[in-house]
Amino acid sequence: MMQPSQVAQFLNHLADLAANETLPRFRQLDAIDNKLENGFDPVTEADREAERVIRDAIVKKFPDHGVIGEEHGEYQSEAENCWVIDPVDGTKAFVAGIPMWGTLIALCNGMKPLAGIMSQPFTEERFLGVDGTTVYTHKGKTRQVSTTVTSELSNSILMTTTPDMFAGSDSTVFRKLADRCRLVRYGADCYAYCILASGQIDLVVEAGLNFYDIAAIIPIIEGAGGVVTDWNGNPNPQGGKILAAANSVLHEKALELLNSSNK
Repeated sequence: MMQPSQVAQFLNHLADLAANETLPRFRQLDAIDNKLENGFDPVTEADREAERVIRDAIVKKFPDHGVIGEEHGEYQSEAENCWVIDPVDGTKAFVAGIPMWGTLIALCNGMKPLAGIMSQPFTEERFLGVDGTTVYTHKGKTRQVSTTVTSELSNSILMTTTPDMFAGSDSTVFRKLADRCRLVRYGADCYAYCILASGQIDLVVEAGLNFYDIAAIIPIIEGAGGVVTDWNGNPNPQGGKILAAANSVLHEKALELLNSSNK
């Protein structure tokens, strides 16, 4: 296993490679493909090419490691060490020309994320969680970040990408939680989790996520002092329904409301 400094260096290198593919294509799109017959789940050349260069670099440097990616599938995914990639998390924002997207890359031991990076090359921002610490880099200047100490829902700021991701009773309990919070904002995809890690907001609640949507986020939030679980409070979620909170006190209160329909 690499030392934390080596992991950080390689994650930043992979983010650089991805940025070379995504940034020139941002707001310059010629073609957008749709993954769904019913609905709209876009994928672009930026998604595919960013993941390709990341995967090529990983396989070249670590031929015994595995790779799980959103666009190009799995490679040796049963390996002890596995890299999980979402080349453009927030592709809908990407195709709309809104800079609320990012490249997510995680290093996992089995299915447990050990380190993760979110890179937003348009705003020149990166969030890196490794060895229990999270650092934020903006235009070359780096500082350690931490979550808020907000302990009351009534004082908290909640984000989710869209309320449309909640259906049935999930929609009801989300609305119940949202009504208890001071402010609710929508959009941002992976960026919302990172601004939680930097102490700007307090809660992120989502549903229907895949492992590549959350793997890199977990070390970023936990390294900043936050908590990430599924809606049942289980740590290390593999996707599905996600609750991220600035601290354990706020997490417990939000979790209780999200499970209130079952009581």
